[in-house]
Amino acid sequence: MTVKTDYSRFDIHDELTAPGGSERLLKSISSAGGSVSKLVGVLAGSPASLRAFARLRSELHSGSLPPSTEIRIGLAVSEHRGDRYSLAQHARSARLSGFGLDEISRNRSFSSNDPKEAALLAFLEGSIKSEGHPPVHLLEEAREADWSDEQLIEALGEVALCEFQSLIANAAGLPEDQIDSGLLPQAA
Repeated sequence: MTVKTDYSRFDIHDELTAPGGSERLLKSISSAGGSVSKLVGVLAGSPASLRAFARLRSELHSGSLPPSTEIRIGLAVSEHRGDRYSLAQHARSARLSGFGLDEISRNRSFSSNDPKEAALLAFLEGSIKSEGHPPVHLLEEAREADWSDEQLIEALGEVALCEFQSLIANAAGLPEDQIDSGLLPQAA
């Protein structure tokens, strides 16, 4: 049985209700000890979209960016897109990774206490706000902060992944999961 509630505009599938092309991937997630998030349950309604999301996420998360940088990007993009569902997930990951509330707040505004991370986030913000044409000085500042071109390209890929997640979460009307309210400080 699919789940359609007053808070989801799309069916949220599990391994028993998913279309044929999605059921194997959902079973794989469940059997690996993972829980199927609402977002993945929605994506399961389109096997091609679920596979694309899973592949892009897997490839990017095995790249050269530190996991803490991926979390920072997720916080910034989900805040920028007004995606409370993904913001709650990224904030939870940030807290579990040892981020303080002040750093989470800064990250939500494309900033950081860490100068290297701040340079990368400024470049990504410039990319988003200029429709993919960031000012050259932001790219140069990120390079000067010791980000390689490989990492910069992966960071742009991470932005695309987060944008996709936010687009789906917002279109589905997914509510944020119940979390400790201290995990979502106000953005700086």
